[in-house]
Amino acid sequence: MKEDFLHYLWKYKKWNTLDLKTTTGELIAISHVGQYLQQAGPDFFNAQITIGNQKWAGNVEIHLKSSDWYVHHHEKDEAYENVILHVVWEHDTEVFRKNNSEIPVLELRNYVDKSILINYQRLVAPKSWIFCEKQLRDLEDFVLKNWQERLFFERLERKSQAIYELLQQTNNDWEAVLFCMLAKNFGLNTNGDVFLKIAQSIPFDVIRKESFEVENLEALMLGRANLLEIEKEDNYFKDVKFRYFYLLHKYQLDSKIVGQVQFFKHRPDNFPTIRLSQLANLYHLHQNLFSKIITISNVEAAYSLFKTGPSLYWKNHYQFDKESPKKPKKLSKSFVELLVINTIIPIQFAYAKSLAKEITDDLIAVLANVAPEKNSIVDKFSSFGVKATNSFESQSLLQLKKEYCENGKCLHCAIGMELLKRN
Repeated sequence: MKEDFLHYLWKYKKWNTLDLKTTTGELIAISHVGQYLQQAGPDFFNAQITIGNQKWAGNVEIHLKSSDWYVHHHEKDEAYENVILHVVWEHDTEVFRKNNSEIPVLELRNYVDKSILINYQRLVAPKSWIFCEKQLRDLEDFVLKNWQERLFFERLERKSQAIYELLQQTNNDWEAVLFCMLAKNFGLNTNGDVFLKIAQSIPFDVIRKESFEVENLEALMLGRANLLEIEKEDNYFKDVKFRYFYLLHKYQLDSKIVGQVQFFKHRPDNFPTIRLSQLANLYHLHQNLFSKIITISNVEAAYSLFKTGPSLYWKNHYQFDKESPKKPKKLSKSFVELLVINTIIPIQFAYAKSLAKEITDDLIAVLANVAPEKNSIVDKFSSFGVKATNSFESQSLLQLKKEYCENGKCLHCAIGMELLKRN
């Protein structure tokens, strides 16, 4: 048993409220269980409780055993001096305040229905993947549907943290932030961090000024990616390298390499050379990309905006000095959908929030028409009977797994709460 189960029992009064008594036999009447703030100090603040004939207002601390009070050194902490009731599952020792007055104890196990315990034990039973995996098929649809929106926006809030940090670094330049976010997502999982560092290492004013010559943008990105160090015979390579060092001198940029991109285990169309050229072309075609991004209201508009490929040289190359059959190499629909999920929607959400504008329904509507991501988490949920039909639902499932299931937060999850209620 975990302490958060006792928090759940106390918060929702999942115990027999009649004839409650302290371990010394005094009657207890609960007017208000207190506020569950989940921060440092006692577990529940400003509870209102009558013990015997005395009404108290103060805090409630909850432990599995009374002796945990001393294990956690609460006797040395002033924050616990105002505890009016110690709620425990098992009472194994008396606890005293600094003035030697004894803190009343409620031994909760004497008042909890066995059905709740059985449901809890079933919920936290040994698992192969998540705790409730054997019960998901029997879950009513409305429970998950009602929970999905909360999960989705929790995930958006988490993704937005990176945007807020970039805003601070760029003096609130939304165009620069968008450039960084797009770069990271063009790099996918393998090269995302390096691509982000590449974008951060080039002042966005330089991107603005050089966007009229795509070769200059490519030179800056390829040079920062450490792809111009080894000499090549290719004339395009020589031209790009000359442009790179010219631009370093022109804008007084340092020549520090920010990281090493990876080719290994990538399909050729995902090689960093191709992705960087596509990103350069995107900014060559759209000088005011942010204003277009924030107005996207459906996935078709995103397909149209991101209808771009690499520059001419890269249409028949994947690496310098190695010619390949000519291919357009335009951004695929599935790749654009990843950009919608991981860049466009988070940017729209964060920007609307900065303006105190409500667009939650609009964001859900966009992702409701985008196919769900294909990954092991979404597939595993599907094997247990929870199928994602669009990316709004798959994003919710990713949040559920990573923030709740993996951290054992079943009692903070709507699914876990529902399973505990069953008869």
